[in-house]
Amino acid sequence: MSRSVGRLVGESLVAHGADLIFCVPGESFLGLTDAITDLPALRLVVCRHEGGASYMAVADGRMRGGRAGLCLVSRGPGVSNAMIGLHTAFHDAVPMVLLIGQVERRDMGRGALQEQNYAKLLADTTKAVLEVHLPSQASEAIARAYHLAESGTPGPVAVILPEDLFDDDAGDLPVVAPRARPLPQAGAGQMAELAERLAKAERPLVLVGSAMDGAPERLAALARFAETWMLPVAPTHRWPHLFDSHHPHYAGYVGNRVQPKLMAAMKEADLVIALGERLGDVVSQSYTFPAAPDPQVPVVHIWPDPLEVNRVFNVDMPIIADPASVVAALMDRGAPSAPAGRAGWIARLHGIHRELTAPNHEPATDGVNFAAVCVALAQRMAPDAVLSTDAGNFTSFVHRYVPFGPRNIFLGSAVGGMGPAVPMAVAATLRHPGRQAIAIVGDGGALMTGNEIATACRHGTAPVIIIADNNTYGSIGMHHANRYPGRPVASAADLVNPDFAVWASAFGARGYTIREEAEIASVLDEALAPHDRPAVVHVKASAAQITAWKRRAS
Repeated sequence: MSRSVGRLVGESLVAHGADLIFCVPGESFLGLTDAITDLPALRLVVCRHEGGASYMAVADGRMRGGRAGLCLVSRGPGVSNAMIGLHTAFHDAVPMVLLIGQVERRDMGRGALQEQNYAKLLADTTKAVLEVHLPSQASEAIARAYHLAESGTPGPVAVILPEDLFDDDAGDLPVVAPRARPLPQAGAGQMAELAERLAKAERPLVLVGSAMDGAPERLAALARFAETWMLPVAPTHRWPHLFDSHHPHYAGYVGNRVQPKLMAAMKEADLVIALGERLGDVVSQSYTFPAAPDPQVPVVHIWPDPLEVNRVFNVDMPIIADPASVVAALMDRGAPSAPAGRAGWIARLHGIHRELTAPNHEPATDGVNFAAVCVALAQRMAPDAVLSTDAGNFTSFVHRYVPFGPRNIFLGSAVGGMGPAVPMAVAATLRHPGRQAIAIVGDGGALMTGNEIATACRHGTAPVIIIADNNTYGSIGMHHANRYPGRPVASAADLVNPDFAVWASAFGARGYTIREEAEIASVLDEALAPHDRPAVVHVKASAAQITAWKRRAS
């Protein structure tokens, strides 16, 4: 049998370190999936919806330390369904390669079944769209896709492969080797200036974000840097595991709508270091801290892409570098003596954090206060657990009551799309077999992508899925009430939901229900116990307890 282009593409993926490929089967790439059957190093994960498959690829990209997650979809409807993953990877700066099966080359431009121009369709949600027409282009396109996805500001790259191309003869065409990933380094002059700024600042604040994530050594180096240079560190939106929340130099979590007391204190900073953080609207609290375009405080922005730094903020010191290399360079220089007020500044921020995250909550009258579930989960979660959340107000309970550290992995959508929690937890069980993986999702997100529990059952993995069911789109209801007080919330309230415990059992998973706080401990103990089947915990949650910080007036 001759060597097909499908085989060449598969070999190229393996050469670039791909071992999991998430897909929903489609006729436009049968030549590739057939070839994959002869490549045991590349495991095909068959999902139930392209939205779930693309979210799994995003999660895999977050878990692989800078290596791209991989997704395979069919043309037209398949791509449309996968757009949520592309949108998330693009805005969250996560490396991802999306392979799309296109119509046959002889039919291109005729408006054939499900044909689309992906260079136009995906122009605003990818870093690049690479179209392949000849066998000689196939392996080179894979190499370029991985290079673009993983370099600079990471993100998704789409590769368009016509259906008939996969069966063409590839002969002895070589596999194009992976390209060395460029890691920009700061110059000695910049390091000297940064060291001087840090030495003089009495109230510095380090915001650490996605580009600092990676191997455990990077996060261990960050902790040593904070201790040696006497710096408070605040992990940013959807990256809470980058710094141990119990560490005395932990300054608080800078996510969506930071609590006023903590933000007021942070605004007293006399130097802000954005270490691997892009500084979007959520982290900057709607561009108020730092203020855009001209920050009210000196800002050092460290990011590996010159197109991102100074794009929104006119910062005092732009540094185009891998943030880990900046940490290493400063550690090599040795730390100066910190100003007299530095220790008090760090203790003050950490004290506010401890005060705000104390496990204090009151029972609700219309269901379970989800705070109680998160407090109990924090007491039982494995030290190295992978935890994913969906989008919604219920995530405020997680970030208030569940501590994170560098042994954990947190997965979610920083851009705020609904539906990531369940597929991301499934991806975690595939990437890290035997490791505890927990998804926390609302009833809205559960009914968007919860069917990926079938993928977990098919592959014999056992994520634990905790569903906060308050029969409403809580975030939308809150925003409606704020904007139009006294008006009914027709679009968000009174949702009709299944019995999620029964729903879980229908998939072959374990199903549990929590109707009152007294049931939390025993149910979580059973659900979190090691098992070969997924578990779903259906929490009848309070709708009146709108967030971890706010309860609706009766």
